[in-house]
Amino acid sequence: MNFQQQIEESSQFLAAKGIPNTAVGIVLGTGLGILAEELDLKIEIPYSEIPHFPKVTIEYQKGRLLYGLFQGKPVLMFQGRFHAYEGLTYFEITYPIRLMNALGVKTVVLSNAAGALNLSFKKGGLMLIEDHINMQGGSPLAEKGTEVLGNRFVDMIEPYSKRLNDKAVQIAEELEEELYRGVYTAVLGPQLETRAEYRFLKLIGTDAVGMSTVPEVIVANQLAMEVVAFSVLTDLCDPDDLQPIDIKDIMAAAKTAEKKLIRIVKVLILSL
Repeated sequence: MNFQQQIEESSQFLAAKGIPNTAVGIVLGTGLGILAEELDLKIEIPYSEIPHFPKVTIEYQKGRLLYGLFQGKPVLMFQGRFHAYEGLTYFEITYPIRLMNALGVKTVVLSNAAGALNLSFKKGGLMLIEDHINMQGGSPLAEKGTEVLGNRFVDMIEPYSKRLNDKAVQIAEELEEELYRGVYTAVLGPQLETRAEYRFLKLIGTDAVGMSTVPEVIVANQLAMEVVAFSVLTDLCDPDDLQPIDIKDIMAAAKTAEKKLIRIVKVLILSL
């Protein structure tokens, strides 16, 4: 069974469960988890029940597909995402995006946790991703068998929708929420970077670094889906003053940024 057939079987299963074609899809990464609590939930399906869906390997990931109304607007939410460091293929990592597309999604909202290399940013801040650098050593379009999924030579001149980014900036201004803008670099992980690696990442133009998002954005662009993505800045990565990881501090910073992100994304979704 090829990749396209797997996606078709998954989407047929979900359609039989009552999930209709939906225009907006959200991957509930760091910063957006609270959105699930505000969804007027109509259908909830564990990932484990969906044919061909990857298995969740991270303990704190819930692994659920949610369909419902967000302040009256129908949305699909994928609660639990996948990373290259879990030992998964890029097809598995990006399966939620391909499934969204099969279910009619045209707009994708993503978020992640990231370390800020731009020292003008603040911990607990929020960055709108304007561009990215892929340092994961692979691509979801480079795997054997992906030729059945569409054009593999995808133009990445505008991976993040300028229309949606402009809208997000305008909303942030209206809400008086500080929203940084910058370049996100995706690395493999799961270990954090050395001082030398942080210096290198700054040298090539990185504003924030993390371990996700880019594979999903590549596939969304292949499928002509509009993307908007945000980084929750959980720590400052100053190679000249690098501090040991403090999980409590990182979680506190994430919660500070989450409040800002939720306010912006709520208005953004309603404007789509």
